[in-house]
Amino acid sequence: MRYNLAMKNFVLALLRTNLPKNYYYHNIEHTVYVLEKALEIGMHEECTKEELELLSISALWHDTGYIKTYSNHEEESCIMSRQYLSDLGFSIDELAKVGGMIMATKIPQSPNNKLEEILADADLEYLGTTSVKIKADNLFKELQSIDPALTNVKWRKTQISFLQHHRYFTRFCIENREPFKLIYLNKLIQGY
Repeated sequence: MRYNLAMKNFVLALLRTNLPKNYYYHNIEHTVYVLEKALEIGMHEECTKEELELLSISALWHDTGYIKTYSNHEEESCIMSRQYLSDLGFSIDELAKVGGMIMATKIPQSPNNKLEEILADADLEYLGTTSVKIKADNLFKELQSIDPALTNVKWRKTQISFLQHHRYFTRFCIENREPFKLIYLNKLIQGY
């Protein structure tokens, strides 16, 4: 297995050292969370050992591009992961799969296969959990630090629109996360 603790430690150190301090949402904790959720969803979706390895790698690298740019960070994440993984002997096919999964997290999400659907869902799985408000508040704080003109009213409207258009792709998230996501959406609409 080429995904290992050394790779995980390398990427987490890269993020810890290079991410701006005002990234209250897109941080190490988010990366570790997405990694855990990708594996959880992948197991529910009956992925093979090899698929779980590629999911783990993609989850680990999916936001590394934030080190260099905020917008279009996914493309930068693909470049960074490809450079690192090529040196480890990953095949062109494997690199393409990792890149496809990373790009599937780009909003609006448009995954093309099962693994891309799993990583896309893992990245936004929190929308259907009891921690959604905390994570949404962290994202608001991050976005507001980048754009001080972002108000609570604009943010609420943005969240409502985003949740109305968001969809989960995997059976696991549709069955287990969608219901709570809709409850949160209704609370936002009602102005709680």
